Amino acid sequence: MRAILLTPMRSLLWLGFFAAILASWWVMYVMAMDMDLDLIGRPGASGQVMREMDPRMDMYMPMAHFGPLFIMWAIMMAAMMLPTLVPTLRSYEDLMISANGNRAGWLGVLLGYFVVWVAFAALITAVQLALLFGGVIDMLGIAKSPIFAGLLLLAVGAFQFTRAKEICHGVCHSPMMYFLGHWRTGFAGGLRMGLGLGAFCVGCCWGFMALGFVGGVMSLLWMGLATFFMVLEKLPQIGHRVTKPMGVALIFSGLAVMALPLANGG
Repeated sequence: MRAILLTPMRSLLWLGFFAAILASWWVMYVMAMDMDLDLIGRPGASGQVMREMDPRMDMYMPMAHFGPLFIMWAIMMAAMMLPTLVPTLRSYEDLMISANGNRAGWLGVLLGYFVVWVAFAALITAVQLALLFGGVIDMLGIAKSPIFAGLLLLAVGAFQFTRAKEICHGVCHSPMMYFLGHWRTGFAGGLRMGLGLGAFCVGCCWGFMALGFVGGVMSLLWMGLATFFMVLEKLPQIGHRVTKPMGVALIFSGLAVMALPLANGG
């Protein structure tokens, strides 16, 4: 009888989870259209005006204020990172019966994971504002200098080969091992494990978020590609095989971007 009652609840929770992902992507699409941006973040007529605005001008511009910018990043975190949590939540479900887990713990894992990424959204919002007012990026979050864009690509690419990346990716790639070593029951236990998993996930994927400053943080194409790769990194069979090749690709991309001014005679 208990299993029969849990089945509808399981279905409702998973449907709500995927609905939240779809809603987040829809909100990001609507925001991009309202700002007159195409799918790769290029501005149209009104978007070009916004891009060229000086944030120090005496007028209200949402992308130059912490509140609206933080909300945008928080929604973006939900759109990009919740899909990567699917293997983790499935691993928790596999342990629910054998390790006395429950749906409250499942929700705790989800909440803890999201709390960490919302905290990261606040941090990267502050970084974006600092770069904006420092003249490094424009109003749409696009790097003004190919040197800065190239160095950022090089840094994220090099990080793919570090021990820190290896450790964080190992936890994200095999959440079952993390659960077995840190298992706690109930909602509070799930929340605690979710916070830990979220911290490792930030350590693994922060660079792909930072790459938004290369092509524009409102680029739906960048969001889609970054999400796709982060999901690939967490797949059990192939995740460990794509990390270093992506690092090579990012390093070569960084060198190419930095060489563009020389190729153009600039």
